[in-house]
Amino acid sequence: MQVAIDGITYVSHEDPAWRGETHYMAMVDLTPFDLPGMLEQLWLREVNGEGVYEICCIPFYAYGVALGDVIEKGGSGSVDRVIEKSGRRVLRVLFSEPRPADDSRLALRRAVDSAGLLSEWNGDRHVAIDVPDESAMQPVYDSVRNEIERMTAFWEWGDSRVYSSK
Repeated sequence: MQVAIDGITYVSHEDPAWRGETHYMAMVDLTPFDLPGMLEQLWLREVNGEGVYEICCIPFYAYGVALGDVIEKGGSGSVDRVIEKSGRRVLRVLFSEPRPADDSRLALRRAVDSAGLLSEWNGDRHVAIDVPDESAMQPVYDSVRNEIERMTAFWEWGDSRVYSSK
């Protein structure tokens, strides 16, 4: 979900992949990723009592972080740095408007489910998919291939850039 308040767009995760009983939040300023005026709120679970947390959602916009990564949270409530990578990746797909007659969103949802992958949707056109193992990805790619070729959907890897808090 995205909400604009006083010129800042806040991106939140309505249904984090690893929702637990106790969670913490941290903000990621998306300016280093060419998205000035945007902040993404990540769900975390505490690893120790010293500001170290594990990411429990699949980032929509922040680069260089994924589900299960261990991060250090700063005093300002933001993610300062990545301490340990989980080995997981994030595949993001954005569907353009207007939607074509052969809209592949349902096919993508089915492919993600049948592969046993976790995903989070930001609205009905932007999905972040957790990729613990790339060997199960072919049906996911195939489900949106036609739209990507026609440029009615776009995809990227969330680790195509390194995480930066500055």
